[in-house]
Amino acid sequence: MDRRWIPGNDFTLLENGEEFFPRVFACIANAKREVIVETFILFEDKVGLQLQEALIAAARRGAQVDITIDDWGSPDLSAHFLDPLRAAGVRIHSFNPGPRPFGLRPHLLRRMHRKIVVVDREVAFVGGINYSADHLADYGPEAKQDYAVEIHGPLVSEIHRFCHTALAEGLRHQRQKRQWWRWRKQWRGTPDQQAHAGSAEAMFVVRDNRRHMDDIERHYRIAIRSAKKRIVIANAYFFPGYRFIKELKRAARRGVDVRLILQGEPDMPWVRTASTMLYHHLLRAGVKIYEYCERPLHGKVAVMDDQWCTVGSSNLDPMSLLFNLEANVIIRDRSFTQTLAAKLDKLMRRACNEITVESLGELQGWSLVQSFLAYHFTRRYPRWAAWLPRHVPRLLPTAPSQGKPLAPAFVGLKEKA
Repeated sequence: MDRRWIPGNDFTLLENGEEFFPRVFACIANAKREVIVETFILFEDKVGLQLQEALIAAARRGAQVDITIDDWGSPDLSAHFLDPLRAAGVRIHSFNPGPRPFGLRPHLLRRMHRKIVVVDREVAFVGGINYSADHLADYGPEAKQDYAVEIHGPLVSEIHRFCHTALAEGLRHQRQKRQWWRWRKQWRGTPDQQAHAGSAEAMFVVRDNRRHMDDIERHYRIAIRSAKKRIVIANAYFFPGYRFIKELKRAARRGVDVRLILQGEPDMPWVRTASTMLYHHLLRAGVKIYEYCERPLHGKVAVMDDQWCTVGSSNLDPMSLLFNLEANVIIRDRSFTQTLAAKLDKLMRRACNEITVESLGELQGWSLVQSFLAYHFTRRYPRWAAWLPRHVPRLLPTAPSQGKPLAPAFVGLKEKA
């Protein structure tokens, strides 16, 4: 996949489920030819049922509908939920399904974490928002704060190509190869790219376990190294590698205003514990840290200077940077970057507590040991991870869930060493 800046795009920032879900469902409702959905989490709640209804309606209108879910993130979908989708002709793919000994889900390190939608190759969505009610404010104190983008323009064709390739690479391992060739032929005659829809340059960047193992992190580091005035990173799970931390510290020391927005009310308590082990190292270099305390932060966004930003699914932790399959959009556009920067500034002003060295107190005793070990662990874990088996996706039939029989059309996208 060619990593290049593609001009002529238009982006709309979507904050939380209140803005994201209506736009996605409206676009699916207008689909004429094709809908592709990839998501880490799909639950059978009010949001999942709305997605089910929209996909069924699109399939019944004659659109080809493919949805890929992660078996670790969405482990409990029932036949009652899946069968109507299958009956309407929706093709359901489950990433890395398999046996669950003693009820455990063993594939924590093999996850499809992307959140992508493409409709008719005319509009795409990329971000961090899953299809679950906890992305809506009425869920309560545990409702997540998150972001996605709606995309029009030539980048949509790039994302569409990627989604087809990802499915084809799995499907080619199935016995039903003729179905795959018929599916590919359907799109051969279409034009390669859309007409320009705006002025934004953009890049679609993925992380996988073969050719693009560090692309997202590398683009972050390049942007940090190039920043002259300001860096704002809002990320749910922050424990990056040593080179990333070093670039942040260097930027702060050369006078760049470096700010991190991290979780103060995490959905998983260990998240904050891991991040705080790095706080002293960052604060002493001049990095400013803000903890978002209104509700759990689930966003994965960043702004550098006046016209570089990114929105996507990738956290800045070992899971996302070394194991998960991720997708981010990187945007060069002054207007959109200012829009995202304004949202993050508002977050810092209204819902964050700034962390200072004084508020943390001096490192001593066990906290000093933890901080030391955490900092030096960031030096080593990318090298250790390189020794682990690399996994590439392929499609295999899924065994029926115990007590929840799945339809034969429910196939599984499984990684192979």
